Amino acid sequence: MRILEKAPAKINLSLDVTNKRPDGYHEVEMIMTTIDLADRIELTELPENTIRVASHNRFVPDDQRNLAYQAAKLLKDRYKVKKGVSIMITKVIPVAAGLAGGSSDAAAALRGLNKLWDLKLSVEELAELGAEIGSDVSFCVYGGTALATGRGEKIKHISAPPHCWVVLAKPTIGVSTAEVYRRLNLQQVRHPDVQAMIDAIEEKSFQKVCSQLGNVLESVTLNLHPEVAMIKNQMKRFGADAVLMSGSGPTVFGLVQYESKVQRIYNGLRGFCDQVYAVRMIGEQNALD
Repeated sequence: MRILEKAPAKINLSLDVTNKRPDGYHEVEMIMTTIDLADRIELTELPENTIRVASHNRFVPDDQRNLAYQAAKLLKDRYKVKKGVSIMITKVIPVAAGLAGGSSDAAAALRGLNKLWDLKLSVEELAELGAEIGSDVSFCVYGGTALATGRGEKIKHISAPPHCWVVLAKPTIGVSTAEVYRRLNLQQVRHPDVQAMIDAIEEKSFQKVCSQLGNVLESVTLNLHPEVAMIKNQMKRFGADAVLMSGSGPTVFGLVQYESKVQRIYNGLRGFCDQVYAVRMIGEQNALD
């Protein structure tokens, strides 16, 4: 038997950090939404009781470091599954980009293995399991648009944002999320108004969504990596309606209301950056069918 699952990327329309917890994690308030840039996860039953992970992308680990592997291991251990699975990951989402590619792969593995192994778990149960793997996995199990709090695992669904195009550009650098958080000074950054973003989304106002984009981590990454600031400036220059870095970076995204602008922005960015994408915002939840 074989199951195919899509694993969509996410962007942060608003990302605030409120404090650092005693356990080393940070308390966050984030508005996340899914976009139509997705990996493909192919799950195939194996006769032997083992987990195999493969990908054509050399930057994707094929062992227990892989979050999809961890998802399969968690389900096998928790529900005493004595079956094996092959997990083939076709990567489209850039690796280590601030787009939750690995987390979305893990979430897709949870959804797919729930069907493959006939576990009959609800989406809420899968999301709780996802929180044990990583902070973004719970959101990625649901997909759609949500306010994420705690360390990112507490999910409150909100309406989908107004439809628009999203142009993404990832420079060829790596960003250490741990380093960005370590350098974050909560007294010296501008905190986004998360509630104002929720209100803008509920009103379906593209202009208000653009005006409320904010990411408390952005100034830290821009100081560490001037290339990110350069791409952000170029995206604005080419005509994006609003521009923000996603997560801890380094990917920058621009929201674009009219399709007629998209190609110009895409072509312009290709002169500065190899990994450029133009996709639609999805914003709707995954279905467990």
